[in-house]
Amino acid sequence: MADAKSDPLPEPDRLEGAPHPRATQGLFGHAAQEADFLAAFATGRLHHAWMITGPKGTGKATLAWRLARFLLATPEDDGGMFAAPPPDTIDIPPSHPVARRLLQLAEPRNFLLRRGPNDKETALSQVISVDEVRKMKSFFALSAADGGRRTAIIDSLDEMNTASANALLKLLEEPPANVTLFLVAHQPARLLPTIRSRCRELRLSPLGPQDLADALTQAGGEVAPEDRAALAELSTGSVGEAFRMTNLDGLKLYTALVRLFATLPRMDRPQALALAELAAGKGQAETFDLLVTLIDLLLARLARHGVTGHPVPEAAPGEATLLSRLSPNPTAARAWADLAQSLSARARRGKAVNLDPAALLMDMLLKVDETAGSLAQR
Repeated sequence: MADAKSDPLPEPDRLEGAPHPRATQGLFGHAAQEADFLAAFATGRLHHAWMITGPKGTGKATLAWRLARFLLATPEDDGGMFAAPPPDTIDIPPSHPVARRLLQLAEPRNFLLRRGPNDKETALSQVISVDEVRKMKSFFALSAADGGRRTAIIDSLDEMNTASANALLKLLEEPPANVTLFLVAHQPARLLPTIRSRCRELRLSPLGPQDLADALTQAGGEVAPEDRAALAELSTGSVGEAFRMTNLDGLKLYTALVRLFATLPRMDRPQALALAELAAGKGQAETFDLLVTLIDLLLARLARHGVTGHPVPEAAPGEATLLSRLSPNPTAARAWADLAQSLSARARRGKAVNLDPAALLMDMLLKVDETAGSLAQR
C-alpha cells in the first residue's frame, strides 16, 4: 500500500465522483451569460477580467473553462477582407487540439490558479497561497509561444487569503497584454471591493428542474422524472449539491426527516434514534454532513413559510401540511430561524471536537422537539 505522501492529492476544484469542469462540454441554463460574453468578444469590448459568480454548483467553473477554451481556440481577426465572420457560439469541439490540451492541463497559454499542496505535500492547502499567485504572475511575464491570447482560470477567489488577494489585485490593476482572466467566486460580497470593481461580472442563477436534471445526467448522476422538482428544491438549483444528494440518497433522508418532524411536538424517539444512527460508525462522515444540511434546510423552509405564508413546492410527501402546522405565523418563523442558527453552530463545534456524530444528531433533534413544544404552548 502506498503511503500518504505517495498517494496523488485530489484536485481541489473537482467534486468527488463527478467529472472535472474542464471535462464538461455542455452548460445548461446559462445561455444569456454566454451570449453576453460573445457579444463583448464580437464588438471588441472584451474585458481583461471576468468574475463568474453565483451559488456553488451552478456551473461557474464549467463556464470559465468553456470561455477559456473558446478564446484560445478561436483565431484572432486580422482585419483582412477574407477574415472569418464573428462566431455565433462559444462551443469548441472536444476533438480540437486546444480542447485536448486543456483537458490534459497541457495548454501552454492557460494558467490554472487553485489550491496547491501544503508545506509537507501530504494534503491540500486550505487556501490559495501568495506563492501560487506569484507563479501565475511569472507565467504571464513570459512571452506566449505564438504571441496570441493567453488565459487564466482562478478557482476560487473565496479560497484566497489576504496576501494572495492583494497580490492578485496588483495583477488586475496592471493586467498583462492580451490576457483574459476568469475568476470564480461563490460569495463575491466577501471579496475586496477593489478586486470586484476591476472585473466584469457574469452572474449565474440556480438551475430549474429540467436544466438541473440535464446537467446532473451529463455529470454521471441520475434522477427519476418524478423526483426532479424535489431535487431542485433541496439542492436550491445547484448541480454540485444535487450530485451529493443523489449519491447519498438525500431525497430519502429528507423524506424521513419530514416524517419525523410530523410527530412533533412529541417526537417519535425510535424514529429519531434510527435516523441519528445512520451517521454512526466509520465512513459515515458524508451522511452526517448531509443530515445536518437537511435539518438546516427543513428549519429554513419552516421559517420561510411562517414569514410568507405562501406554500412552497413539496420536497417530500406531507411537507406542505407540516410547514403550515409547525410554522403558521412570523413568531414561529423567528423561533425556527433562531434554532437553525444555533444548531448550525452546535454542529460545527461538535465536529471540531470529534463528538460522536449519532449523539450530536440526536441532541440536535431533541432541540427541535423542545422548540416545537414551546411553540405549541403559546
